[in-house]
Amino acid sequence: MSARAPILEVSDLRKSYVEGEERIEVLRGVSLTLETGCSLALTGESGSGKSTLLHLVAGLDAADGGAIRIAGQEVTGLSDAGRARLRRDAVGLVFQQFNLIPSLTVGANLAFQSRLAGRHDAAEVARLADRLGLAGLEARYPEQLSGGQQQRVAIGRTLAARPALVLADEPTGNLDEATGDAVLDLMLELVAEAGAGLLMVTHSPRLAARLDGRLHLSGGRVAAA
Repeated sequence: MSARAPILEVSDLRKSYVEGEERIEVLRGVSLTLETGCSLALTGESGSGKSTLLHLVAGLDAADGGAIRIAGQEVTGLSDAGRARLRRDAVGLVFQQFNLIPSLTVGANLAFQSRLAGRHDAAEVARLADRLGLAGLEARYPEQLSGGQQQRVAIGRTLAARPALVLADEPTGNLDEATGDAVLDLMLELVAEAGAGLLMVTHSPRLAARLDGRLHLSGGRVAAA
């Protein structure tokens, strides 16, 4: 049995939306545990609730019921401001769209999240730039980079803040297979080095197999893959 503490605990999580006169249940009692230093792939068909689950864990939306704990802190009862503080201090987000700030250089984008969190370390940002193959590109702007390079900046920006939990939603979805594989290699390596937990949404069984574990959603519930 592992002695690692859980970084993420989700219990009986429920979420529904109203469309017209119909209430649609997106999550119907999902539970999972992710241990510190481990990675978990979240798979399922379109509409199964993968992204909704990730957004609830990130505090980008509020659940209807159930509980979410990150590093021992209850998330579901926090205010909007409290969830924003949690994202700043403990959670890193990587999305399919790179979400870089176009008016900032690569170097400034890499440092952005760590500055917000009050944990900026210029030497660590430089190390990440080197590891991500971005050394020498710090003065460029996002529009001057390839898609793979932009996603590497997004990953570096997230990890420079040293989050306890990294949430990734189809992080290689906008990249070709070879570039996506290389980016995922780096992300898994750097997240493991940081000792963070990783929850990654992916539609690809091949990519899911690269992570430590896999959770498959179907119809808003945990199901056999």
